[in-house]
Amino acid sequence: MRTLLIADTHLSSDTPEINQGFYRYLERTAAGADALYLLGDLFDAWIGDDLLDTPHPLSGVAWEVIKRLRKLSSNGTAIYFQHGNRDFLIGERFIHECQASLIPENQTVELQGVPAVILHGDSLCTRDDAYMAFRQQSRDPQWQTQILSLPLDQRLELAKSLRMQSGDANASKAEAIMDVTPEEVVTLMARSGVTTMIHGHTHRPKVHDLTVEDVPAKRFVLGDWDDRHGWDIVVDSTTEQSAMPILRQFTLANPP
Repeated sequence: MRTLLIADTHLSSDTPEINQGFYRYLERTAAGADALYLLGDLFDAWIGDDLLDTPHPLSGVAWEVIKRLRKLSSNGTAIYFQHGNRDFLIGERFIHECQASLIPENQTVELQGVPAVILHGDSLCTRDDAYMAFRQQSRDPQWQTQILSLPLDQRLELAKSLRMQSGDANASKAEAIMDVTPEEVVTLMARSGVTTMIHGHTHRPKVHDLTVEDVPAKRFVLGDWDDRHGWDIVVDSTTEQSAMPILRQFTLANPP
């Protein structure tokens, strides 16, 4: 019995090495798993499910992803998806095409018997006032409807502009501002009644020890994928030891 979690692959038409590494991961690593959780930023940008009907380089990548996730799902692996800060416009059509399930941005789950709260992680970065203001706006259904009503080429330019603005803004921000707020972590874990949290977003892979209501706890942070390496978390109950999350880095050429 095995569950896998990944985040921040940032697939695009400009990331052929990562794309191929992701496909290889699905074929070799995810095959036979009970569940695969995609914790946001599967794509570097997503500007609406109607992209699937458009002859655009990203739509080719998206259909390849759909084909491979659908195959994995058809073979018995449950696929769960959470929105990230780059692909929050992924809609019901894409999820349906993948034969996946969309889950809320904060979700309490049992991973092979391990209770955990899972999320993309951007909602924990509350010290970044500018980003939190954008996040609130971009999750508003009326704002999303307005954006999705724009012509596709305008949305593509908007996504490009937002990525550039984000890069410029982050270059001048203090490191601590772009990381999670520790108090938010503890509050969410306590509210969820768990001592395990798993998220991505910050691109700072690590296992953090902390205390939640006087009980030892752990926060697992997934890394972002690059053209050589990927990251995942595996929870495996097939060993003699009790199941516990394990953070792994691996080469895209030879996933575990």
